Amino acid sequence: MSEYLVIVESPAKAKTIERYLGNKYKVKASMGHVRDLPRSQMGVEVEKSFEPKYITIRGKGPVLKELKTAAKKAKKIFLAADPDREGEAIAWHLAHSLDVDIHSDCRVVFNEITKDAIKESFKHPRPINMDLVDAQQARRILDRLVGYNISPLLWKKIKKGLSAGRVQSVSVRLIIDREKEIQAFIPEEYWTIEGEAVKGKSQFRAAFHSILGKEKIELHSEEDVQNVLKQMEGNQFTVTAVTKKERKRNPAPPFITSTLQQEAARKLNFRAKKTMMLAQQLYEGIELGKEGTVGLITYMRTDSTRISDVAQGEAAKYIQDEYGEQYLKEEQRKEKKQSGAQDAHEAIRPTSTFRDPNSLKEFLSRDQLRLYKLIWERFLASQMAQAVMDTMSVDLQNGNVIFRATGSKIKFPGFMKVYVEGSDDQVEERDNMLPDLKVGDEVFQKDIEPKQHFTQPPPRYTEARLVKTLEELGIGRPSTYAPTLDTIQKRGYVALDNKRFIPTELGEIINEAIQEFFPDILDVEFTARMEKGLDYIEDGKIRWVEIIDEFYKDFKVDLEKAEKEMESVEIKDEPAGEDCENCGSPMVFKMGRYGKFMACSNFPDCRNTKPIVKEIGVTCPNCKEGNIIERKSKKKRLFYGCDRFPECDFISWDKPLPRNCPKCETYLVEKKLKKGVQVQCPNCDYKEEQQS
Repeated sequence: MSEYLVIVESPAKAKTIERYLGNKYKVKASMGHVRDLPRSQMGVEVEKSFEPKYITIRGKGPVLKELKTAAKKAKKIFLAADPDREGEAIAWHLAHSLDVDIHSDCRVVFNEITKDAIKESFKHPRPINMDLVDAQQARRILDRLVGYNISPLLWKKIKKGLSAGRVQSVSVRLIIDREKEIQAFIPEEYWTIEGEAVKGKSQFRAAFHSILGKEKIELHSEEDVQNVLKQMEGNQFTVTAVTKKERKRNPAPPFITSTLQQEAARKLNFRAKKTMMLAQQLYEGIELGKEGTVGLITYMRTDSTRISDVAQGEAAKYIQDEYGEQYLKEEQRKEKKQSGAQDAHEAIRPTSTFRDPNSLKEFLSRDQLRLYKLIWERFLASQMAQAVMDTMSVDLQNGNVIFRATGSKIKFPGFMKVYVEGSDDQVEERDNMLPDLKVGDEVFQKDIEPKQHFTQPPPRYTEARLVKTLEELGIGRPSTYAPTLDTIQKRGYVALDNKRFIPTELGEIINEAIQEFFPDILDVEFTARMEKGLDYIEDGKIRWVEIIDEFYKDFKVDLEKAEKEMESVEIKDEPAGEDCENCGSPMVFKMGRYGKFMACSNFPDCRNTKPIVKEIGVTCPNCKEGNIIERKSKKKRLFYGCDRFPECDFISWDKPLPRNCPKCETYLVEKKLKKGVQVQCPNCDYKEEQQS
């Protein structure tokens, strides 16, 4: 008989941990929470200090029965759910269900599933931390009060199946506000003057900077450009200033949950939900042949960049062995603790630096390996020396006109030898060194070319940008981002267009209703203050009931007002512009689980449905008869094809445009790039200026 019972959340972890602990331990999985608020009712006694009414989750009876049977046979029970608020609450619920004294040393936490970490954690069991439990309870009750009061109101006044929540409602508001900014944006004209400068056999780009004796000048019109060009005398320039500097660049800190989601979106094109699913698999353990199941990364829900001394030492040895002593940090930089970070555990890192991605190729799926490689490289780079850049700036003068050229060269790559952080806005750094110039040198500049530009509106939110914004505003926590983004799409409040969020009509209607009657729910600062309040509960600085009570006083008033004054809104099905081929009734657009589709308005008498065919307004360049429509591959990848298929087999991964190439008369396409889109010809080298 096993002397000790250990309860974790997932079966994958249970198997690994049991092998590490030995015969005296029996490890079982609770499969997450065993108790929760009931789904069929509020489950919160508002008049009794917001006392929650917990019940066994439907379907968890057999699991709980099995755990109780095992608990009766055990000498001692250890609760080893995940090391965060949610995990602490799961442990507390298990303790209640299994009659475990919460004040006893029953709680075990570990940040990584490795033999050493597991064995060490069992040397230091502790009581359940009720401050952590109360912080989780407060969030759950807050969300229940908001969701179970506003959602039925929206069902009654607008449409069934709608929902509202603190973080999801603010997310939708941010997307809608950005769309309003874009629509209200008025482009401003500006010009640049650039040319190719030649010195001997070297060529480099230089651009207009200023007029002698004046600060940098902005060119707002063609007239401004002509005024500059009139002051130039030929194409001969004299070097009047050369500035050389050495610039040092620090590596990015190791990943926290939000930065992992952002970088996986930028570099791997992963959605937040997919990133977290893969990270969970890497954390819980992968079968590594003779080595057995091993957890490959530390816990993936964290907002701390802290790294243990052991991990730092292991990384330093690896760096010294693989790259040389010069690639080690001069000193261990102390990463700044992020404002509001719980710092409950470490950053996301590999459990062993020596387990490099190449050694895991045969054991991981393609996507698991790509994510592991990203985490491994980011962590290793964070422990490496600074990169050193040589930068050079040169002023070239023609009459009173000053052109400027800048360049940089990597003098010492440091951490950049392993990894460079991606960005939504900037191009990654690369060599662009100027020739060795000195004051007085003559430079010939050819092809001086004025170009007209227009300022661009702020970009729509990608998943990565939205996560970054929510984090910067202090809204939500690591565990909330992925499910929030998933929910607002499933509810039909927003849609993804070219991987960027756009609000739907339904989303705007819901946002307007909540904005009018529940302004606090959509107030960014209010929501951020609520998050800080939850942090204060966790730190033991305030009782959870006080936070809930303070919120509910005003919320109750708003709720009563909304019940009386919110007007009903009828959301009519949008006509599809065609009739049902079965019964002749008009077809309409409807929103389903997987997005919009066409359905017969005579439902339920006629159940005819079909997918939406979206024309893009382009005649097929192949057969000249059909129209180009959007299609999706089996892997849900968007492509474009002729609506006369299979008679015409034209397809294109890039979106065809309704105009032809000025060089060869072939159709043009809009090609998606990492940093925007570019109009190109698929037949020749014609390209237009890239747009973000």
